[in-house]
Amino acid sequence: RALSRYHLDQPYVLECDGHRYEIGYEAAESSVRIMGGNSNWRGPIWFPMNYLIIESLQKFHQYYGNEYLVECPTGSGQQTSILGVADMLSERLVNLFMPGADGEGRPALRLNEKMAKDPHFKDNILFYEHFHGDSGRGVGASHQTGWTGLVAKMIQARGVANDAVASPTKIQRQVSF
Repeated sequence: RALSRYHLDQPYVLECDGHRYEIGYEAAESSVRIMGGNSNWRGPIWFPMNYLIIESLQKFHQYYGNEYLVECPTGSGQQTSILGVADMLSERLVNLFMPGADGEGRPALRLNEKMAKDPHFKDNILFYEHFHGDSGRGVGASHQTGWTGLVAKMIQARGVANDAVASPTKIQRQVSF
């Protein structure tokens, strides 16, 4: 159900048998009652799907290697390996939980100023069900440590990769989660 932000101004339209069906980009909760409002909506940033995509990209990289390049981000003209794309996606997900350079707190917590900025609460990180596609703020239940907890595996993989760069003979990079 999650569509690219491109569809914010250009929704997908299907006309069939005199009926018009339209679907557009929604950054967080569904605006359609049939989708259950927030209860059945998983938004554009949903950890289980992103985790599976990252893991699949890593597997493709194992097969194709560094020679196979793709444009990323789309339309940028920049070429990178499939592993580079996986690393970029992983970094974006991890950054939802990192304090922002703008001083506004962690993107995942910005909806609640007390959780985002208060020195007594700002390090109590909540694991939301999914995340807003534009701002990164947490959406849905705030105690989804199951699937959103996958961020810990992404952080661990980054640490192993950094150790491998620092000491390549001692540690071999873990490409797969």
